[in-house]
Amino acid sequence: MKLVTWNVNSLNVRLPRLLDWLAAHGPDVVCLQETKLEDAKFPRAQIAAAGYDAHVSGQKTYNGVAILVRSELGCTDVVAGVPGYADDQKRLLAATIGGVRVISAYVPNGQSVDSDKYRYKLGWCEAAEVFLRDSLARHAELAFAGDLNIAPQPDDVHDPALWEGQVLYSPPERAAFARWIGLGLTDSFRLFAQPPKSYSWWDYRQLAFPKNHGLRIDHILVSAALASRCTSCTIDRAARKGEKPSDHAPVIAQFAEAGGAATGRRA
Repeated sequence: MKLVTWNVNSLNVRLPRLLDWLAAHGPDVVCLQETKLEDAKFPRAQIAAAGYDAHVSGQKTYNGVAILVRSELGCTDVVAGVPGYADDQKRLLAATIGGVRVISAYVPNGQSVDSDKYRYKLGWCEAAEVFLRDSLARHAELAFAGDLNIAPQPDDVHDPALWEGQVLYSPPERAAFARWIGLGLTDSFRLFAQPPKSYSWWDYRQLAFPKNHGLRIDHILVSAALASRCTSCTIDRAARKGEKPSDHAPVIAQFAEAGGAATGRRA
């Protein structure tokens, strides 16, 4: 299975790029964030023509998540939102594909550490922790994928001293991320030796992308059983280039077939 997460930052704007990327890379499952589309306006016909079924939870202008699944694979038990957590914002969608529970998440940004939006973010992360614990108890193979809006380690930030204490890299956010890992999840990107200064998001301003002033805030966290099948995890930096790119790059994880040997993992 080739599993991708990508914050497209408006599917209306990015649809041609997404369709080209699907044709070039042929993923099996794609978790999208910031689709910014009501469900009725999601481009299902174009996605279907590309060979994918779309499962969506969206809203106008903001947020929105989706899971695209190669049509022949099928998909069951689709659930939108964090169960038991009252929230009008469309930020989470889960589905089971080939025995793997896939969760596409758009964690709140938080705006600034002194804002109500930051407190909302921390509350959302706590609710997600409960949901993940329950999901891991029911699904041996699970992937929590998305724009998680947290850079967990200094290596994930172009200038850790500059970002220390700021939103996306504050201690409470990193602690929330660590608690997710503590549930039994693994950061698939860190299963492998990676190039230095590997990031998944760059601000549109101040030439952040050409200067590589980025953060790694897009992640594919996997359960132990799924980690054992992970053969690679990469960031497609090239997708951030060109005309009208998203400010995020896709993250791609590949998994050997169940029962097969995973190769390429770092000892």
